[in-house]
Amino acid sequence: MLCPCCHHDETRVIDSRASADNAVRRRRECLKCRRRFTTYEKAEQAPLKVIKKDGTRAPFDREKLRSGIAKACHKRPIDPEKIDRLVADIESDMLDSFEREVPSHEIGERVSGSLKDLDDVAYLRFVSVYEGFQGASDFAQELQPILRGAR
Repeated sequence: MLCPCCHHDETRVIDSRASADNAVRRRRECLKCRRRFTTYEKAEQAPLKVIKKDGTRAPFDREKLRSGIAKACHKRPIDPEKIDRLVADIESDMLDSFEREVPSHEIGERVSGSLKDLDDVAYLRFVSVYEGFQGASDFAQELQPILRGAR
């Protein structure tokens, strides 16, 4: 481990502790300059791949997920921090539920379910694109259960 102060490569571990998110926190001391610093070690997760509808595979893209959700929530009274939490929750759920590959429809279902709980308009915007609505009848069909639940 290189010292961040003098870049010497010999350090000693003074203290090790388990930390949040399955990480290990280590307090280290440089053997040359005697300065102390903290490092965190975390096991690297294999990158998640998304299996698209046509069968091709692409790396999971957190920003693409965030962008799609943000578009659905555009001009809605939704705090951007809520969108970030939603993205983090969905990503975490996908990493926990799938080892290496996740079908795109699983992500879409999770997003639509989360948006349905968050905001009806954002939900309708998202599913209209996700489900490929062709006309007003598709909107009306999706809107019926929402309107029944509001009464």
